[in-house]
Amino acid sequence: MLAILAAVLFGLALLMELAGFGLGPIVTTGTLTTAGLLCVALHLAGVATDRSRFSRRRRR
Repeated sequence: MLAILAAVLFGLALLMELAGFGLGPIVTTGTLTTAGLLCVALHLAGVATDRSRFSRRRRR
């Protein structure tokens, strides 16, 4: 889920950069890029994953 969010943030940052506009002094392309990188880092660290789906259980 975090990887999808990161892709959306990167897409918005790209569109804003290509169109040449911002959404105020706080939401800029740099802010969206940083938020996207944070989401990718959290995704790679395994945050917000359901570990019970991937666990191996012995069945008898």
